[in-house]
Amino acid sequence: MRRKRELKNGASYHVYARINRQEYLLRSIFIKKMFMFILRRAKQKYKFQLNNFCIMGNHVHFIVKPLNDESLSAIMQWILGVFAQKYNRTFDLHGHIWYDRFKSKIIVDFRQFLHTFIYISNNPVKAGIVDSPVDFRFSGIGFLHKGILDIMERPPNRILRVLWAELFYRRHND
Repeated sequence: MRRKRELKNGASYHVYARINRQEYLLRSIFIKKMFMFILRRAKQKYKFQLNNFCIMGNHVHFIVKPLNDESLSAIMQWILGVFAQKYNRTFDLHGHIWYDRFKSKIIVDFRQFLHTFIYISNNPVKAGIVDSPVDFRFSGIGFLHKGILDIMERPPNRILRVLWAELFYRRHND
């Protein structure tokens, strides 16, 4: 029997999902753009804040905060399900895209939010894809850096200053 998902009204969550068999189905720019299109549609369909995201080659990360009693499960099942259907239709395939149900962890305080935000932002750097997190086209930190706020929530300036300091100042001065 699987564990019941931990939920808390008004909470933000670190959510991640992995591709089945650890395949790199999300590697191409075309597929990443398809995923972004579905994220934009989800923002129209459901009420939630997207505070950060990163679409890697074989997994995705989000910081999501459902609003107005929206269901985290409904939001994520829609995003992942619609993507799987579109992917399979596009390539005339059948079967599972995602390894398992998405994983989520409640973000309990600002320190954990900051740690999660930085962890998600640095995913493409740790994978050796880019030298700087803002250079990755399919991440929230890149969107914030470029001022693209169509799906992202802009953090208050005081939080942005902390994030920039953590992501750039420490890295270049350690």
